[in-house]
Amino acid sequence: MKHIPLGTLADIKTGKLDVNAQDIDGVYPFFTCAATPYKINQYAFDNEAVLVAGNGDLNVKYYDGKFNAYQRTYVIQNKDNKRLCMKYLYYFMNTYIEQLRRDAIGGIIKYIKLGNLTNAQIPLPPIKEQEKISHLLDRVDRIIVQRKESISKLDTLLKSAFINTFGDPIKNSHGWNKLPFNDLLESIDSGKSPKCLTREANEGEWGVLKLGAITPCVYGQSENKALPLDIAPSTKHEVKAGDLLFSRKNTYELVGACAYVFSTRPQLLLPDLIFRFVFKENVNVNPIYMWQLLINDTQRRSIQKLASGAAGSMPNISKANLKKVLLPIPPLALQDKFSEIVKKVEAIKSDYKNNLECLESLFKSLKQKAFKGELDLSGVDLDKIHYRPAKRDNTDDLSKSALDKIISSTRTLSPIGDTNLNDETSRKEKISDWFNEWIQNLPRKSNLNINHFWQCMDYATQDYLDENDNPFEVKLTDYDHIKSEIFNAIKNGSIEQTTNLIEVVDEATDQKIVEPGNEILLRKLD
Repeated sequence: MKHIPLGTLADIKTGKLDVNAQDIDGVYPFFTCAATPYKINQYAFDNEAVLVAGNGDLNVKYYDGKFNAYQRTYVIQNKDNKRLCMKYLYYFMNTYIEQLRRDAIGGIIKYIKLGNLTNAQIPLPPIKEQEKISHLLDRVDRIIVQRKESISKLDTLLKSAFINTFGDPIKNSHGWNKLPFNDLLESIDSGKSPKCLTREANEGEWGVLKLGAITPCVYGQSENKALPLDIAPSTKHEVKAGDLLFSRKNTYELVGACAYVFSTRPQLLLPDLIFRFVFKENVNVNPIYMWQLLINDTQRRSIQKLASGAAGSMPNISKANLKKVLLPIPPLALQDKFSEIVKKVEAIKSDYKNNLECLESLFKSLKQKAFKGELDLSGVDLDKIHYRPAKRDNTDDLSKSALDKIISSTRTLSPIGDTNLNDETSRKEKISDWFNEWIQNLPRKSNLNINHFWQCMDYATQDYLDENDNPFEVKLTDYDHIKSEIFNAIKNGSIEQTTNLIEVVDEATDQKIVEPGNEILLRKLD
């Protein structure tokens, strides 16, 4: 395959604006060196383009339409669409970006020059071949995006299910008994952080966890460093399945991360920056419930406020301060029931993540072969390539029975079926059916979290595309329709409007009493 300098195939220029030109209420994309574009109200380009960040952590983007660009963002525009397919160029530049990073110059902030792009050698097969390659990569890339979205939606569902079951832990509208963390704990363990090797520990070697092992609030055993052979491992600090881990020190945004260890490879040790919570045997606490409680947004923000540190150092949460935190403790049976839901969701996420790794490996391999001229697409008929995905593609390794279980556990709504959601009458009828189905599946006397309903509806429509390949989006009229459904449900007696209960101290008797609060709640009756 012949290679052509990019400068002979495309016009390459930079934008002319400072990054401060962005407007949060703008109508056009404004591409800077950041990974995510900003907004702006003026456009300078109106075409198909590949955009390359000129400094910082170099990245590549593709856009077709009206946009503007920062003065250090390179805009690559086609000279001849009969010679070069821009989507093909986009995928090539995604692989070539590593070479650009190696070629970048400068001190703290690395940058590239125009010549790094104009002189880049582009493998250039015939235009039809480029189109086939870009269509194939588009298809795989789209499946990868969908899989990531599915994982994200499962995380959102879990958060919603927690609130729907236990309420906001700080407001404690359910009036659960609150106990100091210290009353629940046998100990808070922490390990040691010797100077380790820079690589991950191999099988049979001891390793020490890095902070990144729990920073996303999910345990990642690969985030470790190998322990040198001349340092004896402290086996009492070995991480085991069932451990609940907590980062005591990090930036203010990341400190207080918590992760439950469902499984782990052997011979991994706690560092001194990660706590392990060991619970007393006689306390009614399920560690999985505690994990979900500690990563709840409001509860975590409350704990993060305990972090302190000297200027120039990372904030630290002390054991003493942690032990004083008051935590809501619902009945153990309710905790256990919720933990079963979590286990099922995490099992699905694990399948999704394994599948995602395979897809990303396939994507990388396809790109490498494509740009080496090793990908044979001679038998592919471009006119027969369709982009509408199946309702559930074959890349999903999840069994139907497992999916049915989690749908039941998280009260997900029934499928769309043949409903045309672009028809207003059909749309209203389907949303009404979903709302009534959601109400029926709620436990008696439980509070209604309408956000949970919208999230369940979002999950039910995640694979929906209309005849123009547009995904389902909630409209303002949908919110109005649900308001009407709520009022109707109040009128017919299936739900009631009430207030939250709060715990206060009677100044006269110094006794704790429960009285109505100011928060309006909706509650299912029968």
